[in-house]
Amino acid sequence: MEDIEDLFAGGAGGAPPGFRLPLNAVGVNPKRNAIKRSVSKQKDEVTTDSNRDSLAPPSMKIPGTQTIYIKTFGCSHNQSDSEYMAGQLTAFGYGLTEVPEDADLWLINTCTVKSPSQSAMSTLITRGRSGKKPLVIAGCVPQGSRDLKELEGVSVVGVQQIDRVVEIVEETLKGHEVRLLNRKTLPALDLPKVRRNNFIEILPINVGCLGACTYCKTKHARGHLGSYTVESLVERVRTVISEGVKEIWLSSEDTGAYGRDIGVNLPILLNAIVKELPSDQSTMLRIGMTNPPFILEHLKEIAAVLRHPCVYTFLHVPVQSGSDAVLTGMNREYTSGEFRTVVDTLTELVPGMQIATDIICGFPGETDEEFSQTVGLIKDYKFAQVHISQFYPRPGTPAAKMKKVQSKIVKQRSRELTCVFEAFAPYTGMEGKEERIWITEIATDGVHLVGHTKGYIQVLVSGPESMLGTSAIAKITSVARWSVFGEVIETLSSTNVARKVREEKKLPCSSDVSACETSPCSAESCCGEGKSGEACNVSGDITKQDHKTEGKSKKVEEEKQEVVSHWGFVDKALVCGVFVSSLTILVLMISIASRAFLRQ
Repeated sequence: MEDIEDLFAGGAGGAPPGFRLPLNAVGVNPKRNAIKRSVSKQKDEVTTDSNRDSLAPPSMKIPGTQTIYIKTFGCSHNQSDSEYMAGQLTAFGYGLTEVPEDADLWLINTCTVKSPSQSAMSTLITRGRSGKKPLVIAGCVPQGSRDLKELEGVSVVGVQQIDRVVEIVEETLKGHEVRLLNRKTLPALDLPKVRRNNFIEILPINVGCLGACTYCKTKHARGHLGSYTVESLVERVRTVISEGVKEIWLSSEDTGAYGRDIGVNLPILLNAIVKELPSDQSTMLRIGMTNPPFILEHLKEIAAVLRHPCVYTFLHVPVQSGSDAVLTGMNREYTSGEFRTVVDTLTELVPGMQIATDIICGFPGETDEEFSQTVGLIKDYKFAQVHISQFYPRPGTPAAKMKKVQSKIVKQRSRELTCVFEAFAPYTGMEGKEERIWITEIATDGVHLVGHTKGYIQVLVSGPESMLGTSAIAKITSVARWSVFGEVIETLSSTNVARKVREEKKLPCSSDVSACETSPCSAESCCGEGKSGEACNVSGDITKQDHKTEGKSKKVEEEKQEVVSHWGFVDKALVCGVFVSSLTILVLMISIASRAFLRQ
C-alpha cells in the first residue's frame, strides 16, 4: 500500500495544517465487504430519522458525530501528539471517551523504545480487531517499522502528520485503509489541543536528535533533528499562560540538542521563555530530558536558568551505563566522567538540584566488572529517581546484531541494581520543613492532591480540587521511600507571593537570567545584594518571616549605620559643600533684608 501522500489528486501536497482535504482528493485503499449489513424486516418495526443514524454502522454516520478512544504509549512527546490529535478531532465534532467499548474507532499512539510497550500495542490491536473496531495506529511504531505484520489492514499516521488525523479517521470510519507516513515540515504549534491535564502544557521544542545510539529505534521514527523557532515557541508559551496553564514541560527526544539545526541553542531558548513567565511565579517551567554531550558546553548557562525562581531545579540526564566500554558500544558519545561532570557542576551551582537518570542492564557484551562500575556510579550519587531497564534488542538496530548477554544474567543485574536503588532514602531530613509547592494533579489514590517542590519532589497533600492550579506553602509531615506527605498551611495568591519576593529581594521572574551565571548565584545583578546561593531559590525552603519583624528592623538600622560609617572623602566633601552653600545663601538673604529695612 502506497503512502497517501503519493496518491493525492494532482500531487499538490495536501491541505494546510488543521484543514481537511476534499474527500475526492484523498487516495484510499477500499476494503471490500468490510461492513455487512443485516436488516430485520418486521412488519411492526419503524425506523425514524432520529434513530436511523444511531443504528447505522460507523461508516454510515455523518462524519464528525462518532466517538473516538485514544490510547497513548510512551513519552511526554507522544502524549503531546495525542493531545493535538484529540484537539483536532473534537474541533471537527468527534467525541472522546475513556471507555474503549463505547468508541466507534480506536486511535492508538505507539512507542517503539522498548519491547513491552510494543507488545502492549499488539495486544490492544488484537483486542480491537476482535471487537470489530476500526483502528488508526499513530506514533513511532508505524513510522519506524512500516512493514510490521501487526499493521496490516489498519490505517496508520506518522509522527509528522498528526495535523492530518481528521482525514485519516474519517476515511477509516468509511471502511478504508489509509497510510500517511511521509515526512514533511513540523506540525504547527497552534493546532487545536485537548490537554489531559488542563494545568500542564507539554511543549515539543524539537523532533528527532543528532545521536546514533546503537540500541535506539526512536531515531528511525523521529528522524534527524528538527527544531521549532524561538519565536514560535515563545508565542506558544504566551498563549498557554493566557489559557491558565501552570506548568510547562519542554519535551523532545533530546532537549540539549535544541536549535543546532537552525543556528541557536538551548540557553537562548530558555532565556527567551523565562522572560514570559509571570512574576508571581504562578507558572513553572520544567526542562525535559537531555543527553550529556549537548549540555556540557552550556552547563553554566543551564545552571543559571535552573536557579531561576520560575524553573524547577530538576533535570533528567540519562547515563545508561557507568562503564566507558559499554557507552562506546552504545555509541553514546560521552564518557562516564563527562556525565559526572554534568552532575557535579549542576549540583554545585544549583541549590536543591535534583537529577534523574536511566540505566540499561545487560547491554550486549557487558561484563560483570562493567556492570559493577554502573552500580558504583549509582551508589556514589544516590539519585532519587533512576529508571532501570533490561536490554531489549530492537529490530533494525545495530545492537540487535550484537552478541547478547544471557537472559538470566540480565534479569539478575536488573534485580541487583533495583535493590541498590531502593535502599536509598532520598527524602530523609525533609520532615518538618516548609516548602513551596505547585499543585497540578490528583493522586492515583483519588484522595490526595499532587504538588511539586522547586526541586520537583512530589508532595501529597489533602485539600479540595479547587486547589488545583494553585501554589501553596506546605509543611512536610512524613516521608517514606517513595512518598512525601505534607499539610497545606498557606495558599499563595499573587499579592502575597509578590510581597514575599520583595521581602527576600529575589530575582523577579521577568528578569533575564543571563546575568546569573556566577557560582553559586552570588552576583549582585542576580540576587539583589550579593546574597548566598539560597537567595535565588525562592521555593527551596520558604519559612514564614512574620515573627522576625523585630530582628529585621534591627538589621535595617545596622545597615544604615554601616552605610554612614563607610562614607569616603568625596562623600564628606560634598556634604560640607552643601552645608557651606546653604549657610552663604542664608547670610546673603539676611543682608539683603537688612539693607531693605534701613532704606525705609
